Amino acid sequence: MIKFFRKIRQNMIKENKFSKYFLYAIGEIVLVVVGILIALSINNWNEYKKDRIKEKLILNGLAKSLKNNNSLLQQSIQSLEQYNISSDLILKVLEAK
Repeated sequence: MIKFFRKIRQNMIKENKFSKYFLYAIGEIVLVVVGILIALSINNWNEYKKDRIKEKLILNGLAKSLKNNNSLLQQSIQSLEQYNISSDLILKVLEAK
C-alpha cells in the first residue's frame, strides 16, 4: 500500500502536476487525521469500558461494606436494648427496696 502511494506521488512530481500532487498531499493528510481520530475514539471507548469495570468493583465493595455495617449496627442496637432492659430491672429492684 505504501509503495502504491509512493508511485503515485513520484509520477505526479515527474509530470509536473503540482496541483494534483497538492490535492493528493491534502488527501493523505486527511486520511492520517481520520485515522488518528478513529484511534482516539477507540482508546476513549476502551478507557470508558475500564472505568465502568472499576466502578462496578468499587460499588460492589461499597455495597458489601454497607451490609456489614448494617449488621454490626443491628447487633449494637440489640445489645443496647438488652442493656436498657437490664438497667430498667435494676432500677425497679432498687426502687422496691
